[in-house]
Amino acid sequence: MQTHSLHSTAFFDLSDPNTAAFFNGCEFVWEALAQIKRHVARLTAGGRRVDGTVMDGAWLGDAPIVIEAGAVVEPGAYIIGPAYIGAGAVVRHGAYVRENVIMLAGSTLGHASEAKNALLLPHAAAPHFAYVGDSILGHRVNLGAGTKLSNLGILSAKDAATGKRPTIKLVIEDREYDTGLTKFGAILGDDTQTGCNAVLNPGCIIGPRTLVYANTSLRKGYHPADSIIKLRQNVRAMGRE
Repeated sequence: MQTHSLHSTAFFDLSDPNTAAFFNGCEFVWEALAQIKRHVARLTAGGRRVDGTVMDGAWLGDAPIVIEAGAVVEPGAYIIGPAYIGAGAVVRHGAYVRENVIMLAGSTLGHASEAKNALLLPHAAAPHFAYVGDSILGHRVNLGAGTKLSNLGILSAKDAATGKRPTIKLVIEDREYDTGLTKFGAILGDDTQTGCNAVLNPGCIIGPRTLVYANTSLRKGYHPADSIIKLRQNVRAMGRE
């Protein structure tokens, strides 16, 4: 695989300069994850502005939060912040928006879904029971109910001497890439979808228009565009005695 295949332009439509700004200066697509905090600060200017609808029973923390006109935050949602909620975005009942989340126009974080250090491009949706940590969802990405974007490996304990976790390394086409990230969920290209209860293990990078079927546990690394990724099971019906 050539290096350019891991550039953000291979995953997302960046014809809109406002969207492209999140990936400026990034050689590899995952480098944008470390920039989310800076972009939240840029979009909020360190302050608070609520032009959208925050319904009774929703809770906003004390950190910088901007909610643009046309956005809706439903009762029972909790936005800790810092966070930027774009025009027409919806934070549904029971959603949990933690630190450094950007939801662009028309995106959705739904019931019992949690996001942290995440970028949702326009019309991306994590509508039901999802975890979106240290991740990027492309345009019109849809996560099936129960999808988890795991961001921390099970063997990622802190080193006793340094107090640091190991960085996540990816092997793609026989080349090892050290992402420099200790937490890295998934990057899903435009129009990618996951089925219900899919688990994407730390460091999954999926090209645009790919379908990940229900109940799949996907290993870290690169998964190409325009693919169907299936879990095959043997199911047998037996007569009852």
